[in-house]
Amino acid sequence: MRFLATAVALAALPLTLSPAAAQVTPTIVADGALLDVTAQGQTSRVPDIATIRAGVVTQGATAALALAENAKRMAGVLDALKRAGVAPRDNRTANVSLSPQYRYADGQPPVVTGYQASNSVAIRFRDIAKAGAILDALVAQGANQIDGPTLSIDQPEAALDEARADAVKIARARAELYARAAGLSVSRIVSISEAGQNDGSTPQPVMFARAAGMDASTRVVPGETDVTVSVTVRFLLK
Repeated sequence: MRFLATAVALAALPLTLSPAAAQVTPTIVADGALLDVTAQGQTSRVPDIATIRAGVVTQGATAALALAENAKRMAGVLDALKRAGVAPRDNRTANVSLSPQYRYADGQPPVVTGYQASNSVAIRFRDIAKAGAILDALVAQGANQIDGPTLSIDQPEAALDEARADAVKIARARAELYARAAGLSVSRIVSISEAGQNDGSTPQPVMFARAAGMDASTRVVPGETDVTVSVTVRFLLK
């Protein structure tokens, strides 16, 4: 019996695969070789969800003053989100913090000079085209901390299935190449396991910019993001 690599192993026991992968019990072969091929499939989509963190950072001589000012300005930010039509389910508190501020001098212990309060919300935009205008409204209401956007696909399963099919196709073509080089042929697929995926939640960098002019709106341009799946396919060669 011969063994070929990329990675080759005879399988005498069933494999336990990830939930997204097909589960197959390999058959012990009396004549042939098993070839494992790992391949990555890919497809592209335009993101339809944008997530941005927006918040307020305030300073105060005391902790109470810093928190009171922060709460006042943050109420304006939340009201602006409500007026803009952002559903309650699409915004959540991301961070709340209060920390002393120090003055340092050589040879002396640090002195507390005041306090800094921070409060931010993660906002999910289901209409990316509106994200820029809402950000402008938040800044006008006192938001002075903006982070993002992170773009993603709301329902990525169909795109993931396309990437899976692409990955198996690539693996099959590669197995055919190895088989021909070894003077063999691909008899059948023994097993398929999914090795990893990216559902588009880690997209390519996006444009987040303010156009020239005081009355211009911030624009968020989504572009495209890649959806990828890696699979390992075991083939029987004869």
